[in-house]
Amino acid sequence: MADEQHIESLKQELLAKFEGEERELVEKAYKIAEEQLKGLIRENKQPFIEHPLQVALIIAEQLSLRADAVAAVFLHEASRENGELFNTLQKSYSKEIMLMVEGLNNISKITPRQTRLQAENYRKLIVSYSKDPRVTLIKIADRVEIMRNLSYFSKNKITQKLTETQLLYIPIAHKLGLYNIKSELENLFFKYTNPESYRLVTNKLLATKIQRDKLVSEFVKPLEIKLKEEGFKYVLKVRTKTAWSIWQKMQKQEVDFEGVYDVFAIRFILDVSPEEEKSACWKVYSLVTQEYKPVVNRLRDWITNPKPNGYESLHTTVQNKNGASIEVQIRSLRMDRIAESGHASHWSYKGIERVQGLDDWLAKVKQMLINNQITDVSEQNSLTELEEIFVFTPNGDLRKLPKGATVLDFAFSIHTNIGMTCSGAKVNGKIKPIREKLHTGDTVEIMTSKNQKPSQDWLSLVISSKAKSRIKSKLAEEEGKMIHLGREILERRAKNWKLELSDSLLNNLSKHFKKKNSAEFLIAINDESIDLQEVKEFIEKRHAQKEDNISATREESTSGAKEEKYGEKESYKRSGATDYLTIGEKINSIEYKMSKCCNPIYGDDVFGFVTSTGGISIHRINCPNAKRLITLYPYRIQRVKWKEQSTSSQFQTALKIIGIGDSGEANSIMQCVANNGASIRTFRVEERKRSKLEFVVQMEISVGNTAHLDKVISSLKKLKEVTTVLRTSKKESKS
Repeated sequence: MADEQHIESLKQELLAKFEGEERELVEKAYKIAEEQLKGLIRENKQPFIEHPLQVALIIAEQLSLRADAVAAVFLHEASRENGELFNTLQKSYSKEIMLMVEGLNNISKITPRQTRLQAENYRKLIVSYSKDPRVTLIKIADRVEIMRNLSYFSKNKITQKLTETQLLYIPIAHKLGLYNIKSELENLFFKYTNPESYRLVTNKLLATKIQRDKLVSEFVKPLEIKLKEEGFKYVLKVRTKTAWSIWQKMQKQEVDFEGVYDVFAIRFILDVSPEEEKSACWKVYSLVTQEYKPVVNRLRDWITNPKPNGYESLHTTVQNKNGASIEVQIRSLRMDRIAESGHASHWSYKGIERVQGLDDWLAKVKQMLINNQITDVSEQNSLTELEEIFVFTPNGDLRKLPKGATVLDFAFSIHTNIGMTCSGAKVNGKIKPIREKLHTGDTVEIMTSKNQKPSQDWLSLVISSKAKSRIKSKLAEEEGKMIHLGREILERRAKNWKLELSDSLLNNLSKHFKKKNSAEFLIAINDESIDLQEVKEFIEKRHAQKEDNISATREESTSGAKEEKYGEKESYKRSGATDYLTIGEKINSIEYKMSKCCNPIYGDDVFGFVTSTGGISIHRINCPNAKRLITLYPYRIQRVKWKEQSTSSQFQTALKIIGIGDSGEANSIMQCVANNGASIRTFRVEERKRSKLEFVVQMEISVGNTAHLDKVISSLKKLKEVTTVLRTSKKESKS
């Protein structure tokens, strides 16, 4: 029942946009689709008719296409798998509508393998199948609807849709001047490909909204008076940059969020006749620059020289009395309509068959699809150079790999066991070795051999983290067996010698025999490259020296020196707030604490939240709870800044380390942390048996700042037995 109500609501929303014959045309086409799609369910468990309904709404609302294009969407979904119905429909609908339906039906049959995921191949197929440029606009609307519901698809489908969106639809939307749609596609692409960074930027935008609103209000007030005195009719809009656009600027300029000065723009949209547009825009520009100081090199005149896709606007950046930079955009209503939805906006006028510029634009769309102009990434300045390749299995499944990946990388992406026994592959039908580099669009069939085993050389043949991790694990597993056998041999001999074998002794033996660590030493014992008689002589000699020093050690102990024992509780006093935090202007009267849900340390991007007790809890901006706190309680958010670092400041944070082997391997982790100048507060290790024996370390450490923590984590990741290092909350580390 709820599904039926949802569908009916969408239907009525769409029909309300049309009247008379147009409404009848849309309703008739909808009923045909409804009948043909009856019983079909989408990935989100809703009736499939929801998809063309949502696409039709995008076409009508954002692209302003008329009823014939909307009808084509429904007729396409109804007939795409039914050639007989298509022939019947040709008798009832105009040639113009059926040309669109035919183009959409043909394009829907294109598979990723046909195009090799290359924009040029895709473009050629679109041109050969479509005789009406509006088909391209409908396909863009279709992609927007899919991206809005991407979470309902399978993992493999999500990868495929994201790839197509990045390579094809975003560049096409940009080229056609569909900036709103382009921005939405970019944001959705960002959300799924880099969720943590997406959350950081969107939470920052939420946290700074009140400040932006205040800045806009103060900025606009004197200008509103001037515009009223001059008799201007206008609409005021505030456009905030998309999360993707902000993130791109942060990366390009190597700044944090606060370093992006044009996070938003103030737009004046003037209600003037076409003859008055230019003079009116420049008049408003003069009023703005009289009131505020212009940044001369930021003036962009796209009124005198419009962009190739028809975009017209006057952009400038000015500074207020406090030095804050604000972008101002000035345009007419006509210019704004084109900027919002490109020349597609011309279809919003009923009954107009020939609109100035429309026919030219349609011709340009067709020409751009034919020529190699759509994928000009440098011109659109929106997507970074691709660092991935996309390869197909013989069944047509899509696999994403890092650029430069080899046959061996691909084998491990399929399954670990296939990677372990990979002996080569058929790449596009030709036999290639495991070191062969792959390219986007390749079809790869892996060949295996029971006699194949990983070797140390394999690590130089792969670049994907999964392949490297699996190979290291396998090599570590084999190495672990040799270490275990070496320890058994040494323990048996030590027992015969009536000597105790401790970890400390193993470390000293390793140094004496010039081995990197105890593991390498035990392997040498197993392969008999070290003489056990020499080992015995070293142990006996060391034991004798230890006996000679017992009395001296006791004397030192009784004179006040204390033996340090790991695990004893150590008192820890945090430095005063004024050492490293600034909270508003009342730091001396506000108590605060670091929140346990995200455990911030010096250098993290943080904000303060006023608790019910009146104190402040400090959270990281990408804390799992940040969005909820900022959205529900914006009035309780406090701006927090780190002051200059105090050398006495120490912060506790928690780490989770997963490695290959038994709990004994955790010794190297403790040593690594200590070597990097971090103090261990708590330490817990446990073993778990999965496909192989693993150990999991939960620990809390004290560090000075994020740079210090990064150094510790980087060193831990370099340990050969370690596969994963995660920063966690203290609560998680104790669970």
